[in-house]
Amino acid sequence: MKKLISLFSLLYLTSLPVFAFQNFDDIKIEITPVNKNVYMLTGAGGNIGILTGNDGIFMIDDQFAPLSEKIIQKLKTISDEPITYLVNTHHHGDHTGGNSKFKEQGALLFAHENVRKRIKENEEITDTGMLPVITFNEEINLHINENDIMVVHVHNAHTDGDVLIYFPQSNVLHAGDTFFNGRFPYIDLNSGGSVDGDIEAARTGLSIINEDTRIIPGHGSIATYDDYENYLKMLEGIRNNVKNAIQQGKPKEEIISDSSLTSEFYTDEEMKDSFITGPRIRETFYESLK
Repeated sequence: MKKLISLFSLLYLTSLPVFAFQNFDDIKIEITPVNKNVYMLTGAGGNIGILTGNDGIFMIDDQFAPLSEKIIQKLKTISDEPITYLVNTHHHGDHTGGNSKFKEQGALLFAHENVRKRIKENEEITDTGMLPVITFNEEINLHINENDIMVVHVHNAHTDGDVLIYFPQSNVLHAGDTFFNGRFPYIDLNSGGSVDGDIEAARTGLSIINEDTRIIPGHGSIATYDDYENYLKMLEGIRNNVKNAIQQGKPKEEIISDSSLTSEFYTDEEMKDSFITGPRIRETFYESLK
């Protein structure tokens, strides 16, 4: 199972047309209640957030295109309303692959301006249905299903187009891939991500919520305030360790191989089958901080 998860994690770094050749037949979509009328859907790729109500289904991210019909059928088990709104937390294919299908279903698609730019600039994507219809730069407030939804851009975190989405009345935060629960983060330096930005994103998320908030991470299980706080402490701790090693003049290869820089949080053995292993996270931090 761990190898399968790593495979799908790897897939989302590739171009969307590749997904058409992958076999998703055995993937099951599961629903987990989060709080009140908010749910999390899991399958392959990033966690989907769902807010139900009389205004229609408000959806956060949509995984891979071949899973769209399975997702639609699963949503019918919790709501008779159509999928009316869809927000992408960033541009990666395991969060945006179903955009075109859900837009065809009538969903109004929102995202940060950089999400639209990155999808549009990807020469492998020819389907204009993938593109968000409404974009914004810093934040947008939506009043749907008895929630005053806050959609807040966090700069250069996992990518350059990440948003946090908070449902205050339901007290649920969807953190997208700025939060990987129970593992090392993936910071996409080639898409504008940065260590400092990812840390600031976690600080912003924690400043929005309270100790009773339920948190949907981009990957991993539903989290608590303490889980999120510990994630921030991990990011800050690894940054300090790697920065100190750089200042001491240690070469890149030595930093990558030095498991003591990250073992306080996860050992290399614990993360050996994860998409982001110990050596890879140390390399990412080095490249972002050097």
